[in-house]
Amino acid sequence: MRVVETDFVIVGGGVAGLTAALWAVQHGEVIILTKDQAGNCNTALAQGGVAAAVGKNDSPELHLSDTLSAGAGACQPDAVRLLTGEAPQAIQTLLEWGVQFDFDEAGELSLAREGAHSLARVLHHGDNTGAEIWRALYQKLQQTEGITLIPNTYALELTLHKGRCTGVLAESQGKVTHFSSRGVVLATGGCGQIFGRTTNSSPSTGDGLALAWGAGAELTDLEFIQFHPTALNRGTNPLFLISEAVRGEGAVLVDNHGTKFMSAYHPMADLAPRDVVSRAIVHEQAEEREVFLDATSLGAKFGSRFPNIYHRLVFHDIDPAREPIPVTPAAHFMIGGIKTDAWGKTNIRGLLACGETAATGVHGANRLASNSLLEGLVFGRRVALALAKLERPKPLPEQVEIPRVKALDLSDPRLAVLQEIMWSKVGIIRDGRELAEASRTLLELQAGAEDFELKNMLLVSKLVCVAALNRAESRGSHFRSDYPASNLAWQHRHFIPGRFSA
Repeated sequence: MRVVETDFVIVGGGVAGLTAALWAVQHGEVIILTKDQAGNCNTALAQGGVAAAVGKNDSPELHLSDTLSAGAGACQPDAVRLLTGEAPQAIQTLLEWGVQFDFDEAGELSLAREGAHSLARVLHHGDNTGAEIWRALYQKLQQTEGITLIPNTYALELTLHKGRCTGVLAESQGKVTHFSSRGVVLATGGCGQIFGRTTNSSPSTGDGLALAWGAGAELTDLEFIQFHPTALNRGTNPLFLISEAVRGEGAVLVDNHGTKFMSAYHPMADLAPRDVVSRAIVHEQAEEREVFLDATSLGAKFGSRFPNIYHRLVFHDIDPAREPIPVTPAAHFMIGGIKTDAWGKTNIRGLLACGETAATGVHGANRLASNSLLEGLVFGRRVALALAKLERPKPLPEQVEIPRVKALDLSDPRLAVLQEIMWSKVGIIRDGRELAEASRTLLELQAGAEDFELKNMLLVSKLVCVAALNRAESRGSHFRSDYPASNLAWQHRHFIPGRFSA
């Protein structure tokens, strides 16, 4: 087996991974491993923008307040304060690195408003903000010596020696390499592909969670999965996202009779928090009413403000200026994840995590819109600062066992069963009986699963299911029909799955 020594290994090439690499390279050589082609990540699919208090009437304190409110009492306030406090500098860095945000006619940064924000604070690049940020970060990376990005490389296992993470075993074209390092960063994104409906990119199978759990790292808050209320109700996974910014510009949700319904569910109506809007749509669908996003009031402005969405809708023979858009909720963001401190450090020395796969406590039970790209920027930098303090472990492992590798078979019937179970029983509205049934079925599916990706998906699904079963209340994105109220006694309880959970 080939051994490659480096200073830092980063698994994942989205906004968190690239940001961490660009800051960490100041302290040593960096290798980035991406499971797919570079750019096939959730970051590149993010439309709405990145939230930051850079407007004249805004402040990090207001941003903090909105984030805490959306988080339904489960945020870690100190972590949120870091997020919102460091946001303006993160935006300044992006501008210096070449991100082309939109500006208004007065030459000021154009700011949009999204759900649960008290004012407009979302910077954007049309409706392709994530792709623009990724482009600029990747271009900066290509111009920076000391960073190597290796695509189409699957991280199989973390290597450990005397309780310390010493590297990653990774496979490419049937060959396994041991990337030995001072520090490993997991920035693998979310797990949306375990659900039958998701906006997540195809590599989003929860690999980071499985890698961390297999090494003994603590995971937390896995019951909190955010479902975006407005994915295009056409096609198959990943479903195309209809940005919340469309509602911020005045679009409204209606049923198939053209009746607006969100004011019956929340005072903020169509700009209510995502969990509220998603459950409202599910209730409407349960009454056999189809749900649409009516953006006809935008007229010709739709195409200029949201060109990416407009062209996708036209591809599906939908003219948003003349007809409403069919929408449905879909799994969108993993709020819980690998438990870290404010520097991305886990309970295993030498192993760090950032971005969607990490659980810093900034999102609580329900992520505030457009705080996800911001999280990758802020904590990607903080992870790099923590990496700088790591020394190379000595001695290195004398021998590493090479795991068997088997690629994911998309035709494997267990994959379809897994996704259907997670969507129908561990989705937007849950109850104890169905969660228990799902847990038993997932355990049966785990028996005999050989390929790494399916094994990871089954493991993560089981952990999410167990966490949802353990939290016998409703809070934020986690809703139990058998426990529909929030319980103050559960507000600060965080479930950390142990090995018994698998």
